[in-house]
This record gives sequence, structure tokens and C-alpha cells, in this order.
Amino acid sequence: MHDGAHSRSTAAERVNIRIDVHHHFFLDAQKKAKKNLEVGWRTPDENLPWRPQTSLAAMDKLGVQIAILSPPPISFTSPGAENRTEVRQQNIYASQLCAAYPSRFGFFAGLPFLDDVRGSLEEIAFSLDVLGADGVALISSYGDGNSAKYVADDLYDPIWKELDRRHAVVFLHGAQTPSSTPYPHPWLGVPISEVPNETYKAAAHLVVSGKKRRFHNVNIILAHLGGSTPFLAPRVAALSHYMGCPLTPGQIIEDFKSFYYETALSAHETTLTAMATLVPSDRLLFGTDFPAVSTKTAEWYTENLENYFAGRPLDLANIMRDNALRLFPNLGKSKDQCPSDGHHISASDQLHGGPQCSVNL
Repeated sequence: MHDGAHSRSTAAERVNIRIDVHHHFFLDAQKKAKKNLEVGWRTPDENLPWRPQTSLAAMDKLGVQIAILSPPPISFTSPGAENRTEVRQQNIYASQLCAAYPSRFGFFAGLPFLDDVRGSLEEIAFSLDVLGADGVALISSYGDGNSAKYVADDLYDPIWKELDRRHAVVFLHGAQTPSSTPYPHPWLGVPISEVPNETYKAAAHLVVSGKKRRFHNVNIILAHLGGSTPFLAPRVAALSHYMGCPLTPGQIIEDFKSFYYETALSAHETTLTAMATLVPSDRLLFGTDFPAVSTKTAEWYTENLENYFAGRPLDLANIMRDNALRLFPNLGKSKDQCPSDGHHISASDQLHGGPQCSVNL
């Protein structure tokens, strides 16, 4: 790293200015470790078990003022009361953490297994109206094998209709879906080789189905610069139109341009050059994917981002902070758990959340 990059990094460490829109929280370390074994990943040892101080220390090191928390992108295999309860516990916990650190955390609410449309609609209302969530976190598909459905499936239209009515922000992350063949090497597990393509498939499904255009009031953030989306969007434009998509190639590209793209684990001269030909800098947001990765890994991508925009300080400021502030105007403000409708977080709301719903500072 040259001297200029070092000086910028050091300054960023002294002053927290960034907003991290891709930051997870892991309430169950054993469940996370088990999932890691299944998909070929290793969460840094120092990040498990995760606690709020784990993220706060990393945020200070990375120059992050506010992190928007989201649950890990793990799909449940089926809907049900247990699924609803776990999601409710996660969302209440995240809300309590934001109340304890209003200037440091926001959160995207998780939803139940999306086939549970009624449960998902109830959780949207509770999370946005009562808990004050900053948006909703979705994964690319729900279910396993041939029964899996991607997020633009017609069954989920009532969910998208409600999100569109609310002008909600959606953080869309690729699911950890294994390929039909084994991943090729222990160093090329599902998060490295498959998740980026799952993000692309969800984005493309929203576009060619017309749902991105139909529910245009939803602001969708694609994780990891959209995965392989920037490179495959032109392929979709011509070939999906040829296969019968009523949108023209130009309209398909236009709809891919309407997403927001965040930089976690993706910022490099190569990818950022491609992004510059797809969307303007006001469509880019900063992300780290901590605590799934180490601060050292997050720093490498952050330095790449700083170096690429070294001669464009206004663009860099937009990506690191200002674009997020425009998208989340209430970010950093105290979340009132007793809003004007008088709805308190009662025991029935918590669904007997137990110790997982208590913030352990």
C-alpha cells in the first residue's frame, strides 16, 4: 500500500465517518459454526461467539460510524410457528441493540420463510411500525432443491406489494445454496463460488418477471456489488428477450441499473470499473460483511475502494456515507419502541423470546 493510501486509512481509523450497510449479527454461534461446515466457510475465530462489542471494536478500526445489521442469509426449510418465533426474537434483539447504541447501529428486519405470506406481512408491519427497522432483509430463494422459489415468485407478490406501498428498502443477499456438483476446492466454498450467482439469479428474476418495474417504489440493495450481475446483465438483456421476455434489451438493462449495489468483499479496480459503466456512483453503498470476515479482509477491500476513487473525493464520500444517509434519512436517530400508535413491545409481541431477546452489552 502506497503512502497516500496509508494516510487515508489512518485518518479513517481516527474518525468514524462510514456507514456499513452489510453487517451481520450471529446470535447462535453453534448454529453458525455448523452451517460453516456445510457450506465450506470459516468465520474468524475472534468473531465467534459474536457480541455487540465484537462489532463496535471492528467498526472503530474500520472507520465505521453506523452499521446496519442483518441476520445471516440462511434459508429455513419450511414455514411454521418455530420459524416465526425465531425471526421475531432476532428482530426484537436487533431493535434493542439499536436502542442501546442509537448512533452506532441500524437494522434490516428478517422475515419468516417467505412461503408464510401472512407471517411475513405481520413481521413487516411489526418490524417497521413498532421496532423502527430501517428496512427488510431478504435472501435470493427460499426452500431446497426443486421446491425452492426465488424472490420474484408470484406467491410472494403480496409481500412485494406491501413493501412497495411502504417505499421500503430491501437488502437482498444471495442464499448459501450448494451447486448440484461439489464445490471444486476447500478454498472455493459456497460463499465464494455460489452466493454471488444466487444474488444475480434473484436480481435477474426480479427484472425479467417485470417485478422490479412493477414494484418500483422498493429500493433494493444487491449485496456484493450484485455478485455476477454486472457481467451477466447484458447476457440477460438479449437472450431473455429472445426467449420471450416482453421487455426489450434496453428496458432490461435499464431495470438492472435501478438497483443499489453495495461493495462488501467486492471492491477492486476490475469490478468498480465495470460498475462505473452500469450505474452512477450515487447507486453505490459501502459494506464490509463483518463479522463473517476479519477486519483485515474488510480493510483490503476498503483500501481498494479508496484507491479507485482517490481522485474523486465527492464520489468517495457519497459511497462511504452520503448515499446511505439519503436512502435512510432516520439512520442514527433513536428508535422509539413506543411509537405514536401506542403499541408497546409486550410479552406476546416477543413470543417468549427469552434470553436471546436481551442485549448483553
